[in-house]
Amino acid sequence: MRAFIFPGQGSQSVGMGAALADASRVAKDVFDEVDEALGQNLFRLMREGADDELKLTENAQPAIMAHSIAVLRTMGVPLVDVASFVAGHSLGEYSALCAAGSFDLSTTAKLLKLRGQAMQQAVPVGEGAMAALLGADLALAQKIAEAASRGEVCTVANDNDPSQVVISGQKSAIDRAIAMAKEMGAKRAVPLPVSAPFHCPLMQPAAEAMRDALSYVVVEEPVLPVFANVTAQPETDPDAIRNQLVEQVTGMVRWRESVANMFDAGVHEFVEIGGKVLGSMVKRTVLDASVTSIVTIEDIEAAAKEIA
Repeated sequence: MRAFIFPGQGSQSVGMGAALADASRVAKDVFDEVDEALGQNLFRLMREGADDELKLTENAQPAIMAHSIAVLRTMGVPLVDVASFVAGHSLGEYSALCAAGSFDLSTTAKLLKLRGQAMQQAVPVGEGAMAALLGADLALAQKIAEAASRGEVCTVANDNDPSQVVISGQKSAIDRAIAMAKEMGAKRAVPLPVSAPFHCPLMQPAAEAMRDALSYVVVEEPVLPVFANVTAQPETDPDAIRNQLVEQVTGMVRWRESVANMFDAGVHEFVEIGGKVLGSMVKRTVLDASVTSIVTIEDIEAAAKEIA
C-alpha cells in the first residue's frame, strides 16, 4: 500500500515551482488559479522572492500548498488509483485534503492565507518562540517543556519522529527549555526561525478565526481517508474534518504516530509530494518504509515509471 504525504511550513524556497511551471501547463494553471483566488501575484513571489516575504506565514502556507498540488496534478494520475491514504504535516493537511477533493484549490488557498494571517496576529512578534529538541522522544520533550514552563506556556507542538520533537510557547519559557534540554537528556536544542509559536494554546485566537472561516466552507468527503494531525487516525467524515482543522491550530501535530499508524495499516511506501522534508522523519519512524520525494519534472517523469 502507498500513502501520499504533503510537507508543511519550512519547505518553501525562492524559485519553487518555476521550472515546473515552465515545463507543465497544468502546473502553471494551478499557480494562476491560486493567484486569482488570492488576488495576489503569489507565484511571482515564489519564483523571484524576496525570501523574507515568501517566508511570511501568510505567503508560505498557500505557496507550499500550491506547489504540492501543482506537482500532483502534473503527475496526471487519479489519486484513488495510486494511493490508499493521504496525510500532511500541519498546513500540509490542507494540501492533502485538497488533493483528496475535500476542498477545491481556490478554497484551500483562501483558507491557508487566512490561517497564516490569523496565526501571525495571534501573538505579537517576539513574544512567542519554537525550538526543536534533537535526540529527544515525546516523553522526554514533555518533561523538558513541563520543567521549563514555570507558569508560562511551553508545550509539545510537533512529535515529528522518535528523535525530533518541536516545542512551542512563550519565548522566555522556550529559552529556559533550550538551556536545560541537554542536561535533561536531549542531544541538542535548536531555536527555530519562525515568527509565531504554532500549535500551542497561544494560538487560540487563530483557532477561533479558523472555526469561523470553516463554518462557511463546504467540506466534501475525501476520496481517500486523510490521517488527521490531531488524532493520528484516518478520517473521511466532513464534520469531523472541519473540527479537526480547528483543533489542529492549537493542538500537537502527531506526525510520528500518523506514520506508524499508516505503516500498521499496511502502508509501506510513502510518497512526499512537493518537498523533501518528511521522508527522513518517515525513515526514522519506520525503518522498513520506502520513501520517494517528488518535486521536479524529472522526479515526476521517473515516478511515472514506478507509480501505477
